[in-house]
Amino acid sequence: MITQTAPTEYQLSSYDYPLDESLIAQTPLPDRDRARLMVFDRQTGRIEHRAFSDLAEYLQPPDIVVINNTKVFPARLSGRKIPGGGKIEALLIREAASRKQWEALIRGSAPIGQQIAFGESDLITAVVRRDLGEGRKILEWIAEGAIESLIDRLGVPPLPPYIRRPPAPEDRERYQTVYAETKGSVAAPTAGLHFTPRLLDRIQAKGVTVVTVTLHVGPGTFRPVRSEDIREHRMDSEWYEIGPIAVEALKRTRGRNGRIVAVGTTTTRVLESAAMEGGRLCARSGRTDLFITPGYSFKSVDALVTNFHLPRSTLMMLAAAFAGLPNLKRAYAEAMKTRYRFLSYGDAMLIL
Repeated sequence: MITQTAPTEYQLSSYDYPLDESLIAQTPLPDRDRARLMVFDRQTGRIEHRAFSDLAEYLQPPDIVVINNTKVFPARLSGRKIPGGGKIEALLIREAASRKQWEALIRGSAPIGQQIAFGESDLITAVVRRDLGEGRKILEWIAEGAIESLIDRLGVPPLPPYIRRPPAPEDRERYQTVYAETKGSVAAPTAGLHFTPRLLDRIQAKGVTVVTVTLHVGPGTFRPVRSEDIREHRMDSEWYEIGPIAVEALKRTRGRNGRIVAVGTTTTRVLESAAMEGGRLCARSGRTDLFITPGYSFKSVDALVTNFHLPRSTLMMLAAAFAGLPNLKRAYAEAMKTRYRFLSYGDAMLIL
């Protein structure tokens, strides 16, 4: 329970702000790197308004840019009960015990043993095998062929709930970074949506290193914080990996006094999770439930590229931990005043 003496930065209400719904981007811009970029200097408080294509101007050797190469899969499926025909919506999360069994968030009544048909034919069905609570079920596919190809054919991009339109065909490509490689996310690492191959080439042509890590974003990224004292919130764990090539490049940058520039909150959580033992980066993979809030001492990140996030979200809390809550609130007020586009398909911010 929160007390009257709890510091302001740990009070959930401190992360409220009056987000105008008209600022929530419903569609992506035609050109990824033409999104706006707010550049915020934590030391001076200076704010600059640029285009995302100008990002390279703020980088120089021996800086290193770290990106999350996770790939979103079409995780949202519409189905119907057998028998009865009642509507069911499933958000697939990850494989469970085998390729035939998947953990899913189910919208609609689906007790254990319920059969669900997907697609136009009753031949592609799944059965609810276990109830994990809070809407999570284990589905077992009763179908011929590779399950991944069935999901690719039947599923649609799992757009966030604040995008109030049905997924369009172009979302399969636009709700995906240009460097997406390792399939496993149900939400895009949205700070990376602004990069183009041309911009990445410009960054590397300056002598700035770009390396990849992986964190598969789960549905917990949209789970609201309900604890009045945010320190009581528990993150869902997510799978991540950072390999030895990335670690060696990061160590070289540190040794040359370069900056580690994390693209997005997911990349930040990988880097900080990998440095949790003794503060030194190590190659590793596993699951992380690291929740970064103000007061956290960053070990591996010197600059952050991020979007503008929902009020009261864990993403906003991480950004506040990095920028300082008063700084972040001032930046958000400026973004609303100057009509930046917010959330997944919105504009970006570089915090130096």
